[in-house]
Amino acid sequence: MTLLPVVLPWIVAAFALALALNAWRLLTGPGLADRVLALDTLYVNALAMLVVAGLWLADKSYFEVALLIGLLGFVGTVVLAKFMIRGDIAE
Repeated sequence: MTLLPVVLPWIVAAFALALALNAWRLLTGPGLADRVLALDTLYVNALAMLVVAGLWLADKSYFEVALLIGLLGFVGTVVLAKFMIRGDIAE
């Protein structure tokens, strides 16, 4: 017997808790850098949660959505970092 069906719901619950804590930090962060870091961690945790949910439900579409979130999250992080450094997004 494999432990995967028993462990995966606990992993999804742990990622859900991490998402809730990241959302709290995003809303109540004391500074802009804290909020950007919380947003970056939020999308990484959402990506990991989608991959685990895709394994749990044996559905390949979750992996495609995780890839899309990864691409958009990376672009968002780069744009926010550029905004923090220069104060403007467009050159």
